[in-house]
Amino acid sequence: MAKKINTAEIGFEKEIWKAADLLRGSMDAGEYKSVVLGLIFLKYISDRFEDKYNQLVEEGDGFEEDKDEYMAENIFFVPQKARWSVVAKAAHTPEIGTVIDKAMRLIESENIRLKGILPKNFARPELDKRRLGDVVDLFTNIQMKEHGDSKDILGRTYEYCLSKFAEAEGKLAGEFYTPACIVRTLVEVTL
Repeated sequence: MAKKINTAEIGFEKEIWKAADLLRGSMDAGEYKSVVLGLIFLKYISDRFEDKYNQLVEEGDGFEEDKDEYMAENIFFVPQKARWSVVAKAAHTPEIGTVIDKAMRLIESENIRLKGILPKNFARPELDKRRLGDVVDLFTNIQMKEHGDSKDILGRTYEYCLSKFAEAEGKLAGEFYTPACIVRTLVEVTL
């Protein structure tokens, strides 16, 4: 049997799968996939925001809270109470789910393009808050900037997650995942 090659090399695959392992057993793969992907998205936009924020602070002109400074570079504006540092600080509190849901709502309210699309179900009772806090801790230690400043990092992360979760869910899950080589072929044919 040929070895499977995953084209979604992003540099923190082990951490993503470890996050899934932390949640495994408390919910099915379809549910923890959305938890993991939602948190990765939140961490990614927070990292990009913080990088630009620090750059603006260094410039010293007082524009670090000016939403237009971020929008000009296609960076989502992250309100102060929605930043990863706030989420990380609440990681081991019973309110962690509520803190994440609030962060997602605040981000949507400041970024019209995200309106109504971010997950806001982290406070649901069936989501083990201790495990959720452990996943937050795990992602806190990932500096996505170290893995490339590519805008495609989220796409590659999503592709990796879909392929791994499809494997974990069994052979029928393949109907929800299209391998990268097929997608690439389809794109090349249509161009």
